[in-house]
Amino acid sequence: MTAVPLTPGPARRAVLTRRIRLLVAATIAYNLAEAAIALTAGAMASSGALIGFGLDSLVEVASAGAVAWQFSAADPQRRERVTLRLIAISFYALAIYVTFESVRTLLGTDQAEHSTPGLALAALSLLVMPFLSHAQRRAGRELGSATAVADSKQTLLCTYLSAVLLAGLALNSLFGWHWADPIAALVIAAIAAKEGHATWHGNTCCPPPTAQPTPCCPPTTTAAAHDHR
Repeated sequence: MTAVPLTPGPARRAVLTRRIRLLVAATIAYNLAEAAIALTAGAMASSGALIGFGLDSLVEVASAGAVAWQFSAADPQRRERVTLRLIAISFYALAIYVTFESVRTLLGTDQAEHSTPGLALAALSLLVMPFLSHAQRRAGRELGSATAVADSKQTLLCTYLSAVLLAGLALNSLFGWHWADPIAALVIAAIAAKEGHATWHGNTCCPPPTAQPTPCCPPTTTAAAHDHR
């Protein structure tokens, strides 16, 4: 019976820290481009969903920026609690805004037009965001970073919003169903609020900031390996 240590050593922690920094940088760069395209396309098509998606991208930038700030320190653990609070606030901000936009759309204050750039952007984000989320969550769990895991959930939420946006824009373009997007977006807002609550209270499947660094939940790449013959 051979067991692999659950807690990564200093060399492995350095690798994981660099990986998280790179993933966060990639997330920020992509979301800045995504926000610019979505806000421009949304304004041209009078699409509240596209504008909301662009603002969500800026919220994701804020969340990833908080993690980047944390991991810029020599000892990222010391900034864990503050970073968790910042990520939680970004979840709440997203939930509030998406709810407001969804209700406004349902009340019929705007009728969005067809947007080819919006459809293409939503489809691309649906491919890119799951990869970034999975990679950061895996590294965060192995490193024992609650903030990296929480930010990966923010990125995953952006994946859901991409799917909602794609479905809403497609149904609007094909059938004129203006209500499809805001109804689905309200579900996403509820999920965002729930994740914000969990992050604020530290229920992120990772140890609290003051605990010894250990992998979050069931370890992924550092799980104990054993063989029963």
